[in-house]
Amino acid sequence: MDKRMQYNENHTPAYVFDLDRLKDRVAAVRAGISRKDVKLCYSVKANPFLTEALKDQADFFGICSPGEFHVCEQGKIPMENVVVGGVHKAPLDIARFIGEHEGKSIFTAESPGQLQTLNFCARMQKRTIRALLRLTSGNQFGMEAQELKQCVSQREQYENLDILGIQFYSDTQKKGLSQVEKELKNLDDFCENLREECKFASKILEYGPGLGVPYFEEDEEEDFEKTMKGLDGLLCALRFSGTVVLEMGRFLTAYCGSYYTSVADVKSCGGKNYCIVDGGMHHLHYYGQDEGRRTPHFTHLPQNLGEDHEEKLWDVCGALCSPSDVLVRQTPLLNPSPGDLLIFERAGAYSVTEGIALSGSQDLPEVHFFSQEMGMEQMRERQGTCLLNMRTEEEEADDED
Repeated sequence: MDKRMQYNENHTPAYVFDLDRLKDRVAAVRAGISRKDVKLCYSVKANPFLTEALKDQADFFGICSPGEFHVCEQGKIPMENVVVGGVHKAPLDIARFIGEHEGKSIFTAESPGQLQTLNFCARMQKRTIRALLRLTSGNQFGMEAQELKQCVSQREQYENLDILGIQFYSDTQKKGLSQVEKELKNLDDFCENLREECKFASKILEYGPGLGVPYFEEDEEEDFEKTMKGLDGLLCALRFSGTVVLEMGRFLTAYCGSYYTSVADVKSCGGKNYCIVDGGMHHLHYYGQDEGRRTPHFTHLPQNLGEDHEEKLWDVCGALCSPSDVLVRQTPLLNPSPGDLLIFERAGAYSVTEGIALSGSQDLPEVHFFSQEMGMEQMRERQGTCLLNMRTEEEEADDED
């Protein structure tokens, strides 16, 4: 019988998130910082599934949509630890967040108009809410320095806001700490300027360093101790005397996740070997992967391996009907055959949410948690997406006269 006819579908594609590894990573980040009054804010968008698992590890949880707010609600995250961000905040959503949770969360303001909306919603519900003013890094997020200073100077107009300080985030996947050093110095100077010119002492400086993760084999491997020692030195050198909140997502979660996919077919066309898997680029997203031209860290687990098999170059292609659906190009594999597993590492951040999940009306992968204490636990079953790509069916009218 043809080996391809023996293919029995595994529980793939699937994500597996190792909670022990996640908690060890967070603990190591904390241990690497000696400056007092430094808190960790987990960026929920990096991986919403891990929110509840980090409830006792992170000090704050940064969200940027009503959906992510609901993730925190479901995960029973204390509302006083939720930082409501986002360049767009609908007034009705703000009103709900304040009304249903007594205005306990912290809200960021990305423009003078958003600041006014926050104040209005708080006033209508007779609450005083905490706010952070976001300083722009030169894109659509946040406010210009002069505009932000004007808001601070006019802070008495916002009677229902307790403005705590400044929020700043510029970019992700930074290599080295040179940009982080420059940004922290500028933020330090800016906070000092606010104190001198506006008589405003920031209590909180929330900063996202955007530290990088080496996703590909060509990347230099991480020197975690060196990175943390350097970051700690920069934090300790700040004149700013308030609380520094480090917002992190990718740096905390990338290493805890793996993406499992199974070989479904193998063939050769035009002198190239193709290994077809049951997953694809709609599930697996690495920052800068360039349609498989950069090789991520992955493992091939063959079912059958004989001594006579030789290593050849293969393109690993996904299940989408698109020539762009290539996970790895021209990578050496030893006799891949249907049923084999491919395990892609460092998939704990963003892949679970940033893949083009609705493309081709393919199913959403299973999601599993793993820890030594509980073993493997399924968090989401395989789910179809076709209903999201078709007209919503109207409920049948009652036939009662």
